[in-house]
Parts: sequence; structure tokens; C-alpha cells
Amino acid sequence: MSHKVERFIKLSSGYKIPTVALGTWMLSGSEASNVVYNALKVGYRHFDSAILYGNEKEVGEAIAKWIKEDPSNNKREDVFYTSKLWTFNSYAQTKQEIARAIGAVEHSIGYIDLLLLHHPNPGPKGRLEAWKAMQETVGDKVRSIGVSSWGKHHIDQLLAWDGLKIKPAVNQIEIHPWLMRQELADYSRSKGIAVEAYSPLAHGGKINDPTIAKIAKAHGVTPGQVFIRWSLQHGNIPLPKTKNVDRLPTNLDVYNFELSPEEIKAIDHPDAYEPTDWECTDRE
Repeated sequence: MSHKVERFIKLSSGYKIPTVALGTWMLSGSEASNVVYNALKVGYRHFDSAILYGNEKEVGEAIAKWIKEDPSNNKREDVFYTSKLWTFNSYAQTKQEIARAIGAVEHSIGYIDLLLLHHPNPGPKGRLEAWKAMQETVGDKVRSIGVSSWGKHHIDQLLAWDGLKIKPAVNQIEIHPWLMRQELADYSRSKGIAVEAYSPLAHGGKINDPTIAKIAKAHGVTPGQVFIRWSLQHGNIPLPKTKNVDRLPTNLDVYNFELSPEEIKAIDHPDAYEPTDWECTDRE
């Protein structure tokens, strides 16, 4: 699976997305502002937030601060900002949540690059009502739309819906070597849906794995960089998260080395099923 990894890919919506993002789950208030601002300074251009995280306003304001410092070089169009809706049990409720997500950043960065439904939990009817509202939102304030933690049957239901006008650009799911979800990831991509991998470091639970450590040493990189590079070489868009500003440059420095097919195979655990977060790809 050795291949060149691009720094950007084009979504089905036509927009470019950076292939490594900074996840902002559990970053709140001034901490979120500080981490995002410093991430921009070291080269990050893709940030993943959500209504659930309670930090959309701070993330947007950190991006705006960076742009204002050097507007001739720091451009809004060079930054990719994602948010996710948490409560969307009906068309009307989804409309309200969309307005809330836009309102959190409209004053600072103007628009949302990617807006996701955070989960499939409202069930078949709720998901379709939500997607109807999402489709109507695409325009100046929301550029691309997608889903998170959706399984194959959720995607199939949406793609078969006669009201479908815009397909999801992204399916964001937990993926790491002990939760590869290769079938779901490959299926999503086969439908033109890019795959974002959240918790690509498995919440640090496998950071001392001896195989990972050995491969990291061979390349002169950290175990975290191996996890992120592994995800990239599997065709995913990893969303590593850190509160440690000092770790930001390292997690982004993953384009200058390549894992061999043998190393990829050694890291792979295709039969493992070890989610470190919630699991809802199997909901109704």
C-alpha cells in the first residue's frame, strides 16, 4: 500500500480539504483558542469542531486572529473549518441547529467549510429529514455537508432516497490500527465519500506498542507520527488531537517519510475490534 500521500484532496463538493486536521474535542475556552492559534502558526489549515464540543466560537476567533495578523498572507480560503450538529431529530430542529452552528462563527470566519451530522441516531426518518435541511443549507454559509459515525446501511438508505440532491462529501469515523473498519471505509470511498479518521492515535492507548515503537525508531519519528502516516497511507484524513502545543509540529510532520508495505502490514490489525470512543455505526 505504499503510495504518495497528498497534502490536499478534492471532495465530491469540489472543494479541497487538507489531509491532516487538528481535532478539538475536549478543548474548551481559552485552551481551544490557544491550541488552534498555535496550530495555525506551525502550518495546520484544517480544524474539526462540533456543537457538542462547546468551542466553535473560540476556534473561529482563533482563526480570525491569525488572519488579522497578516491578511496578505493568512487567507480565510486557506483554512478548512468543520462543525457537526448534535441534535437533529426533525427537519425543523435541524434547521435550528444549522443556524446555531453558523451563528457561532459567522462573525469571525464567515462560513463553515464542512458541516456534518454527528451520528445516525435519529433513525431512518429523522436522518432523511435532517439531510433535507442540510441540502438546503449548502451555499455561502456552508460549503460542503457530510456525516459522522454512519454505517453502510445508513449510507445506503440516504443514497436510495428519492429526495437526495447532494451526496455526503465525508464520513467521519473512528479508525486506527485496532479498529480499521476497512470494509466501511472502502465502501464510503466507493460512493465518492471521503473518509475522515477520528481518534487516529487510539486515544494514546497503544502508543507504547512494541511494533509501532520499532517502526518509529527505524524512521526517526514518534509513534504518533507512525499512527498518522499509517492512516494517510490507508487513504484516510486523520484528525489527531492534542492539548500539548509542543506536539503540534510533530503531528503535522508526516509527509516526509513513508511506511513500507511490510510495515503497513505489521501495523494492521484487520481482525481487531477495539473502539476507544462511542460506537453507533450499527444503530438502526
